[in-house]
Amino acid sequence: MAKDYYKTLGVSRGASRAEIEKAYRNLARKYHPDANPDDKSAKKKFQEVQAAFDVLGDPQKREMYDRYGSSFETAGAGGPQGGTWRWGPGGGAGGQGFEDVDFAQFFGERFDGGDFSEIFSQFRPRGGPSRTTARPRGGQDLHSEITIPFVTAVTGGQAQIQIARGSGKPETLSVKIPAGIEEGKKIRLRGQGEPAAGRGRKAGDLLITVHVAPHPHFQRKDNNLHLRLDQCDREAVLGAKVDVPTPKGTVSLSIPPGTSSGKKLRIKGHGVCPPGAQPGDLLAEVMITLPSPIDDEARQAIRQWNQRTDDQQDPRADLRW
Repeated sequence: MAKDYYKTLGVSRGASRAEIEKAYRNLARKYHPDANPDDKSAKKKFQEVQAAFDVLGDPQKREMYDRYGSSFETAGAGGPQGGTWRWGPGGGAGGQGFEDVDFAQFFGERFDGGDFSEIFSQFRPRGGPSRTTARPRGGQDLHSEITIPFVTAVTGGQAQIQIARGSGKPETLSVKIPAGIEEGKKIRLRGQGEPAAGRGRKAGDLLITVHVAPHPHFQRKDNNLHLRLDQCDREAVLGAKVDVPTPKGTVSLSIPPGTSSGKKLRIKGHGVCPPGAQPGDLLAEVMITLPSPIDDEARQAIRQWNQRTDDQQDPRADLRW
């Protein structure tokens, strides 16, 4: 049965990237196995949500999915990842691309060996891997995109990407991801573009635009990481020590007694740390979650507590339009 990734994420087919990311964060948080230890179906739902976002969160994959459906990975030679699709004159994947056409057979020998980049660039369809001249008489640069996990963007690591040079078969390359890379940044792999014709000429480069998948719990703002830290009412009243995962390992964070929702607790130096820069901080925003259900005995205790604290300041005394 065909998979409807839009239905899985609960968004329309015309949803923006921001809407897709928001839906993914909400569902990933809802079905995360760590948050549902007793629900055996949660892991499967979490995997379905992840698979849907892996496609709809990547512009190239989403375009191919919209065109071919969930079987898009077998709709043409290679696959949608990292620019392995080759576009033919009809705008489809596979077949003979413009770079494979001998224009001399159509326009005469006076065009033989000429530079047709300006001619067929106007026919290149949107969304496919593009090629631009890297340098005079050298190989052409290749452009591709990749989506990496949030954790990899923060801490760095390795990622795999597929490319197709000329009429060759798709090739898998390993890409080093620097720590702290941001959404939309480009990575250049020198000499991994189109090969140059003739001896002594350099091959083009591969330019990779990096996209960062959202995290179900963490968000990045500059070099700081932001986390919603849920705590129960008992911890808010009496205080507690809770374990918080960070890029540098788990940290024990003290929550002072009487901490209200919205209070932000700072963990210095445990944010994003790009090479040569000062590390950011991790800011944990405390959010109080009430137990459910609340029985009559608990309600009575809360009423008695409120009666003893009626003389306290109104928490909405400063609320104005």
